[in-house]
Amino acid sequence: METSRLYVGNLTYSVTEDQLEELFANYGGVKSVRIIGDKGFGFVEMDSIEEAEAAQEALNETEFVGRTMRVEEAQPPKPRREYRGY
Repeated sequence: METSRLYVGNLTYSVTEDQLEELFANYGGVKSVRIIGDKGFGFVEMDSIEEAEAAQEALNETEFVGRTMRVEEAQPPKPRREYRGY
């Protein structure tokens, strides 16, 4: 793992950032939590890569608020292509 930022997918839409922070805090310090709108996924950044790995190993494929979460290392955003509409 190269980063301490995790992608958390397959979340119930009612999950809050506070609930995610509380869950991930069991595995180390949480720098930030961000749920992306009503998309069912978000990102959690841990204090260290070791803590992120521990959280990933413990929480991937586990049930949280009625759904099986997917937890993996977050990938850097892909550059957006420019659209030229002419």
